[in-house]
Amino acid sequence: MHSGKEPARGFLPALKAETGFLFSGQGMPYEKVCMMVAMVVSLVLGIMLSDNIAKDAPVAIIDLDNSAYTRELTKAIDASEFMQVTAVLHTPADPATLFYEDKATAVVYFPRDLEKSRYTGEAANVGIYYDSTNTANSTDVRVALNQLVALDNAAAAGDTGSTNDSINGSLGLAERDLFNPSGSNYNIETLGFLFFFGTMFFVFATIGMVPRLRLTHELEGTLMEGTPWELVARILPYSFLLLVSFVVGMAVMRVTGDLVFSGSLWKFLLVQLLFIPTVGVMSLLFGWTAPNPGIASSRMILFIPGGFIFGGPTGPTSYLPDWVLAVSHLFPLTWEYHFVRDLVSRGAGLSDVAQVLGAFLLYMAVVGLALVWRFYQARRSLLMRAVQEEKHENYRKAVEA
Repeated sequence: MHSGKEPARGFLPALKAETGFLFSGQGMPYEKVCMMVAMVVSLVLGIMLSDNIAKDAPVAIIDLDNSAYTRELTKAIDASEFMQVTAVLHTPADPATLFYEDKATAVVYFPRDLEKSRYTGEAANVGIYYDSTNTANSTDVRVALNQLVALDNAAAAGDTGSTNDSINGSLGLAERDLFNPSGSNYNIETLGFLFFFGTMFFVFATIGMVPRLRLTHELEGTLMEGTPWELVARILPYSFLLLVSFVVGMAVMRVTGDLVFSGSLWKFLLVQLLFIPTVGVMSLLFGWTAPNPGIASSRMILFIPGGFIFGGPTGPTSYLPDWVLAVSHLFPLTWEYHFVRDLVSRGAGLSDVAQVLGAFLLYMAVVGLALVWRFYQARRSLLMRAVQEEKHENYRKAVEA
């Protein structure tokens, strides 16, 4: 004996039944999602990803010669449309530290006596260090620097009409790729996908939590008698599993592949203890108003893929306009890729990323305050509804009396 509605039989009845369910609002609102995805990809992403060259990519310079010649080279680099000189140091420094927090795409090293060598006919080399955590980031910068050297050598040889006949030496570039010298995909795409897919399925597991509690009538009790911490406690088991999956995934890539892990695992774990619960709280907020977990799941696209697209693993951030880079920090994965590049690939310490970490703590505080506001607003609404129902019931009893 069967209970409930009989399933539709035949092609047309099945088509009619499923079409009715599609537009009933009981599942994912695919009719809205598909159009929204089409508009976002074709219009919004089209505008945000319109540039296909690096513009004013940050370049740091270590100028130990501090001569008129090196200052001219510095001005030539800054004048390039591809590069912008963001720092000039006249004392020895570890080039790797200048890349922390994505402050530089390349570091140019002018050795002592560079000007002397240039004018006495000796071979002179300029050191160039590139950040290869994303090899595409430095492509245009690499080409631009080689062009500047070629023009300088041409000017010295008189091929450009230069009258500076006192220059006899030949200028060359000594290039070095840092953090991912072999250009392995384990350190770029594979590592990026690990955090993207891990975070995405973590959101799928938690974004329907509030709608589920509402359907099982547990949410009312939590709102009336509990605190926001009870909701946060519910995401902790999922958070722990995600953290373990990150560590296991990187361990597998380190053992079987070419993953470069230059930092401290404990510092990485400490940051994840901040990042993962923040994503979990955002998941609760985005799914809060959904009538059921199915509809809540579709809202994952609102705040997860953006960080994957603009955070660095899929393309060079040096191609993005400043306003796009600023907007990208609304997405939590953008922060995660900042930490991965610094703490995992570059070997930075927490003090080296203090600026980014401090900004993320503010981001985390805003997310936490949003949960508190949503929780107590929902409690207030529930209390108001209970008062209205009580008034209605008293009025009904009075009429009946």
